[in-house]
Amino acid sequence: MRIVPIASGKGGVGKSMVAANLAVALGQAGRKTVLADLDLGASNLHLILGVAAPKAGIGTFLSASASGAGGAADFETVVLDTDYPNLRFIPGDAEVPGLANIKPSQKNQLVKRLLSVDADYLILDLGAGTGSNILDFFLMSTHGIVVTAPTLTATLNAYLFLKNAVFRLLYGAFGQKSRAFEHMEALRKDGASLRSAYIPSILEQVREIDPERWAIACERMARFRPRLLMNMLEDPKDAEKAQKIRRSCKEYLNIDIEHLGVLYRDEMQDVALGSRIPILRYKPQSVLSQGIYRVADKLVSSEDEEDMSLSLSEIEGGYRTAELEAEADFGAKVAYVEELLSSGALTQGDLVETVRSQQFEIDKLRRENQFLKYKLTKAMGQGFLG
Repeated sequence: MRIVPIASGKGGVGKSMVAANLAVALGQAGRKTVLADLDLGASNLHLILGVAAPKAGIGTFLSASASGAGGAADFETVVLDTDYPNLRFIPGDAEVPGLANIKPSQKNQLVKRLLSVDADYLILDLGAGTGSNILDFFLMSTHGIVVTAPTLTATLNAYLFLKNAVFRLLYGAFGQKSRAFEHMEALRKDGASLRSAYIPSILEQVREIDPERWAIACERMARFRPRLLMNMLEDPKDAEKAQKIRRSCKEYLNIDIEHLGVLYRDEMQDVALGSRIPILRYKPQSVLSQGIYRVADKLVSSEDEEDMSLSLSEIEGGYRTAELEAEADFGAKVAYVEELLSSGALTQGDLVETVRSQQFEIDKLRRENQFLKYKLTKAMGQGFLG
């Protein structure tokens, strides 16, 4: 079974839309797929799928487990069939108080049950942010997907998410009571040292004081190859933002991230969400739908690769391909809008109103980005933006 955690550094970048539609696409490709809503405390993935509000989910399972009543059979009751081919769904159940802050024992119990499901693909829709539970779920796979958008805040938060994931991975590799762990704790207590430290320099320090743990950490770092998906593009040039994230990850985190591709912003997604229908079913020929199918095809095509890792030249090729896809999709999007105008499905008034609203958002984001760039540059020097 291939585990595909899908995360984001911040909310509002389309993470759940990607998770739901990617699961639908993999099911349509003949892969047995289970989609789990692990956005614990804010579970709403069923709305995107168009599934009726579930009576039970992960929350009720964990509550039963806490009382000693939960077991494998109880977990099966929250794995629901859907009317999408080869797709089952595990709802989160946001109405259970405290679900966003589950205990380590509950997390371990949940991970154990998730790993036991019968599926070719297990898609995990994680919550936004960098909470410890979110990071642990993300690290269930060495090839999780980070969804981001081209805005400054989104790309910065994607980088910070990956930074936190790397530190979480290192803590796990070092283990408690080791000299390497004590060194990391000393850096953590001196917050400024940890914020300014490069992962390569930390590893070099650990190599001197704890070579055994250093070797374990290096082995885990070598297998950690997260993947990036740039969503909500407006312009082909937005695809270039992925290269900035990649450069920062290589220099500061000692990891190289793969690029799964790009997805354009599509007004039809809002209509599909309002209708509680995945965009793949609502408009399978839309530019957004075709982009999601392309991502699913890339996942399926890598199934024969034992560890799903790519060579440096293959990774660089992925970034070049993404930029070419951005150009092609932009042309397709323009043609799609022209088709809607000619068919009457989209009036000129609708188009004008859309452009006006988008211009307002662009102006707002530009002001926000300028302010944040000033603050970040002042605080971090060259850092991430250098």
